[in-house]
Amino acid sequence: MTLTRSFKGLVEQRLNSDPAFAEALLREGVDALLAGDLETGKAILRDYIKATIGFERLGEATGAPPKSLIRMFGPRGNPQARNLFGVIRHLQQCAGVRLHVSSAA
Repeated sequence: MTLTRSFKGLVEQRLNSDPAFAEALLREGVDALLAGDLETGKAILRDYIKATIGFERLGEATGAPPKSLIRMFGPRGNPQARNLFGVIRHLQQCAGVRLHVSSAA
């Protein structure tokens, strides 16, 4: 299902105006990755990045070329763990949150 621009615009507006929503979306993207749903996790994080910091600033902060980051989070991207966790670390810093992993019994 293709998302319309108006929906993506709505998400972007909400991300920029509601810190709790932004944190929840970041958490959801990371949770999807940890659950093994790489495609959903990358898609969520791609939308999060585009609506918040942007790929240009993320590239400057992580030392990765913005085009490489865009490909990394694209449908056929296959990010290396080092790059992926570097991005997640920086996104947490920008959002002022710290995500933790815990086991579910």
